Formats: sequence, C-alpha cells, structure tokens
Amino acid sequence: MKYDFKLGVSYAEERPLSAPLPLCGELGEAMRDARQAGFDGIELHGREYEFDRRGIERIKRLCEESGAEIAALASGRLYTQTGLSLAEPEAARRGWVLMQMKKYIAAAAELHTDLIIGWVRGRFAADNPPELYFRTLQESMKELDIYAGDRQVRLLMEVINRYETDSFRTTKETLEFLEENELENTLLHLDTFHMNIEEDSLCEAIRTAGARLGYFHAADNTRRCPGSGSLNFPEIAAELAAVGYHGFVTVECLPGSDGRETAKRAAGYFRDLMRSENNHSSR
Repeated sequence: MKYDFKLGVSYAEERPLSAPLPLCGELGEAMRDARQAGFDGIELHGREYEFDRRGIERIKRLCEESGAEIAALASGRLYTQTGLSLAEPEAARRGWVLMQMKKYIAAAAELHTDLIIGWVRGRFAADNPPELYFRTLQESMKELDIYAGDRQVRLLMEVINRYETDSFRTTKETLEFLEENELENTLLHLDTFHMNIEEDSLCEAIRTAGARLGYFHAADNTRRCPGSGSLNFPEIAAELAAVGYHGFVTVECLPGSDGRETAKRAAGYFRDLMRSENNHSSR
C-alpha cells in the first residue's frame, strides 16, 4: 500500500516549555530547519493580527526561499490569550471572536492553506451550560463554514481529549456535529495523542472519519516524538493510506531538550517508514 502523505511540523515563534511544538524561533530559520530535516511544511501557531498584509507577504517570501509549505494555521492562541470563544453567550463578544476568526480565514486563503478550530470552541461555564453552548457554537460554525467556503479554505475541527475540552472528544461525536449542521467546508482533524486517550481503536477512528479526514497530528502515547513510545505508527499510516488520506501528517510533540533534534528524529522516522512501505509496494 503506497503512502502519499506530506510531512509537517508544528511551529510558533515563541513557545512555553510545556507546549507540543518542536520548532520555535525566527520563522525563516525554522522553515529551513524543517526542510533540511525532511518536512514538506510547517504548521503556524499565532494570533490573527500577526497575519496582516506585511506578515503574509513575509511568509510567502520565506516559503518561496525555503521550499516549505504552510501545512495549516492554528487559531488556539485567540482563545488562550483572550479567554473568548466561538460559543460566547454574549453577542458582542461572540461577534468580536467571529471577526478575528475571519481574519485567520482570510490569511489562510492568501497562504493556500487550512485553519484549525480547536480550543477556540471554548468550554462549558455557569453562564454557558451545554444547551446554550452548543446552540451558540452551531451558529458560529455555520457562519464561518460559509465564509471559509467562499474563500476556498477548509476548516479543521480538532478532536481533543477530555482533560482539555468538554466536547468533541471522539471522532464519532465530532463527525455527527459536522454532518448534522451541514458544515460542508469543515473537516475532521485527528491527533494520535488525543485519540489514544479517547478512542477504543485508533484505526477504527480513522475509518470512521474516512473521507471527512482533513488533517492529522502525530505524537506518541507520551506526547513525545513519534516512534519513541507504544503507538503502532506503521499500522496507523497503513490505515490513513487505506482511507485515501493524502494530506499532512504533522508532528505536534513535546520538543524535549532540543526541539530541532526532536523534529529531525521525527521526520527521519516517518521518512524511513514511508520509504520501506513504498519500496515493498513497488515489488
């Protein structure tokens, strides 16, 4: 079975030590490091205001110089730095969040990439119980789904474990939300670390996602470098190929003592895995 994935790695200019982002620092240098390690692109974590006209032109220039693609934009910092989400019960606050998310979408369109919807979904609260939360989030996602579709951008709804979110913790639950709300431009984003906590079978979850799988994060069971723990990545990769997934497999793991070395090790692991299987398939 031939593997036809692109390899990505997560990046932020600045990162907390606990963040699962192997690369940080100056963007151009990170892009060059990613390419030299064997990655096709990087996933950008940042705030929406960083992606202004000047910022986008700089990213485009660095992509051209390095040969690196933008695997996806991540919107989580909008929530972690403001505490505001797409499910805000107060209309003015929710309107502001929607406006900022549209800036992310506009940037993604310029960079020919997708946008991750993760923590910005928010959580339940005393003034935002589940019934109100879901009703408000549905309204927000429908608006963003149309806005993204008009700009040929795909939204990626990330499935996250119970210790970090209240909802959308399994592939089945998240897929049902997308289908029930007819979110035509929103796909599933799976992550092996979260899946290992929530799913009975990682491969069955991939099969459930099927054609709605739009993006994939890879880390081992400890959230360290893929290949360092107990997850069966050859089996996972084979299942991704079986459902016809051709997008990015992006390494989002803890950087360890040297994030660049961790990224290099992860890229080497996946390149070896892909080379071995593709050579076998060509016989």
